[in-house]
Amino acid sequence: MVKRALITGITGQDGSYLAELLLEKGYEVHGIVRRSSTTTRERIEHLHMPAEVGHLPLALHYGDICDLTSLTRIIEEVRPEEIYNLAAQSHVRVSFDMPEYTLEVTGMGAFRMLEAVRRAAPNAHFYQAGSSEMFGKVAVVPQNEATPFHPRSPYAIAKVFAHYTAIHYREAHGLFVSNGILFNHESPRRGENFLTRKVAIAAARIYRGLQKDVSLGNLDAKRDWGYAPEYVEAMWLMLQQDEPDDFVIGTGETHPVSDFVSAAFDAVGLRGEDHIAHDEQFERPTEVDILQADPSKALRRMGWKSKTTFNDLVKIMVDAEVARLG
Repeated sequence: MVKRALITGITGQDGSYLAELLLEKGYEVHGIVRRSSTTTRERIEHLHMPAEVGHLPLALHYGDICDLTSLTRIIEEVRPEEIYNLAAQSHVRVSFDMPEYTLEVTGMGAFRMLEAVRRAAPNAHFYQAGSSEMFGKVAVVPQNEATPFHPRSPYAIAKVFAHYTAIHYREAHGLFVSNGILFNHESPRRGENFLTRKVAIAAARIYRGLQKDVSLGNLDAKRDWGYAPEYVEAMWLMLQQDEPDDFVIGTGETHPVSDFVSAAFDAVGLRGEDHIAHDEQFERPTEVDILQADPSKALRRMGWKSKTTFNDLVKIMVDAEVARLG
């Protein structure tokens, strides 16, 4: 019997990699997309070519995370066994400029999805995308599933709301709901306004002589960076467990932003410090100084661990940008 999966946020980095993974596993994959005057589906365009990838194309449905009626209708039509809620306004710095929208989409959006599942597919396994940003001003290093949250941005606040809403629906309504607390994960499909992709693009363009420098904010913030295709496998594994639970997903290593910059420019034979300009507009009003995962529970319970090294991740991203430039 072919399993059916439904993904919100399918046009994003994680959604596109997850769709690929599920299709390779023989799933019937459905995605929810917003109706707009322009299309933003470049990350999943290749999945509409079954002759090339060897499987049926995925099915897309018009809906909106802010519209409970459309979410309920789609779930009733698709009847998925697995649902992955990846939709969000996910840029932390932007959340300070658009706090209400971020809370509406990232926080209340999760509530609407869970309520739609309760009404239309109460037996489905549900994945809620959490974030290491929920830890914020961390109490301990590294962070695990028991570490207290101290969110430091509207985005993080919205994710904390979504996290506890998921737990509520699990405990109050008996739904199979698992939270993935994912630390930073990157790839060549990362949005261009995210720091890692911005740095990778700049390194490639400077290497090609197309620009001279790149403006960045805080270079001292430390993050736990992994490779996105590996992290979507962890999402899938969570929904294959006998019981729902919450899992921290990360590498267990931390690096300052300055290390990422150095590695990116090293990949093209340049010195990062020669091409970096500081710009306060990229500073957060409240910074998160260090995030470092303790993913031991994921290894112990699911057999999952990160495989791609930090330097290999950075090289993958920079090489992709150099290739894009021809």
